[in-house]
Amino acid sequence: MKLCVSSYSLARWRREQNKTLEDSILKVKELGVNAIEFSGIGDSKHAAKARNTVELAKRVRDFCEKQGVAIAGYSVGGELLLPADKQKEVIAQRKIEIDVAATLGVRSTRQDVSRGFPKDWKGKGPQSFAAALKIIVPALRELADYAQEKGVILTLENHGFYMQESARIEKLIQTVDHPNYALTMDMGNFLCVNEEPVDAVARLAKYAVMVHAKDFHVRPKKMIPPSGWFNTPTPIALRGAIVGHGEIDIPAQLKIIKKAKYKGYLSLEFEGMEDPIKAVTLGLEYLKLQLEAIGAYEA
Repeated sequence: MKLCVSSYSLARWRREQNKTLEDSILKVKELGVNAIEFSGIGDSKHAAKARNTVELAKRVRDFCEKQGVAIAGYSVGGELLLPADKQKEVIAQRKIEIDVAATLGVRSTRQDVSRGFPKDWKGKGPQSFAAALKIIVPALRELADYAQEKGVILTLENHGFYMQESARIEKLIQTVDHPNYALTMDMGNFLCVNEEPVDAVARLAKYAVMVHAKDFHVRPKKMIPPSGWFNTPTPIALRGAIVGHGEIDIPAQLKIIKKAKYKGYLSLEFEGMEDPIKAVTLGLEYLKLQLEAIGAYEA
């Protein structure tokens, strides 16, 4: 496995230090990593000059090529659990994002699926997960078809609470049943629904074409301080941790991922309170050691 860093990990650093996406690319290279995964590209210094996001993607790709930094993936948000007319508009927007991913030259692009039925949902019938699938799945197949034409694998990620638990993720992937639809698997996010992360990775590793390494500190909700933590829909609360410093058994997860013959990038994500540069540095050191220990590290 090759290491990369998600631009998301340096988002706070960019905000606080008035840095651009290009600064993040240079910083990742400085840390000894030759690949970056983008969570949006709106922080690029070229954003105001480009006529559209596809043109912006070309400028970002050119910058990465000049620096010798590979682009490991491209992630965007969104919502597909919508009335038909609004969903059609979103699908059109999503296709543009796939064009962006193709222009960046990535193997896969993660697009969010849903955070569940909104409180003001006006549709008829039950608001069950099965009902949600009937609305979402045709849209995902259309997008997977389009992504396949562009040479990019379409994925979802286990996050957002509604699409986070491993059985639900597996059900969605199997229902979509498309050769170009797969998983960006976040090793830490299963804790957001209080699911054992090692068991969840064992269930879903076979679907993964991109893997995020993330860690969390865990406490019961009643024991958290007033800031720095976020509540989950379960009895626990979480705080982002430096990878390797939290509660998750990352070595066990990596062994499972290797056994599943995963050969893609391992993208470090950090969303904690510590200094982002220090946190990313320590996380990369930890991941490299763990991968070397199981014979899975590729420079």
